[in-house]
Amino acid sequence: MTAPTTEPTSNADPIAGLRARIDAVDAELIRLWQERAELSRQVGAARVAAGGTRLVLAREQQIVDKFRAALGASGAPLAMLLLRAGRGPL
Repeated sequence: MTAPTTEPTSNADPIAGLRARIDAVDAELIRLWQERAELSRQVGAARVAAGGTRLVLAREQQIVDKFRAALGASGAPLAMLLLRAGRGPL
């Protein structure tokens, strides 16, 4: 097993700044993930309260297709994770 490499001091400041920005983006992604999941739960509850089903597969497919079109092959699994976060497992 190879030991992790250490970064040269000259690259530390630019890398630290980029990593700080990545951390900020990650925090925002987490916040948005949680907001989306809560909105999705509210939609599902409203749908059931109105006599509908807990989920609408056609709507889920639209979301998967949108993510696949925007992100390529990685988009579909990401969309499925988002959907599962809001509705729970099928």
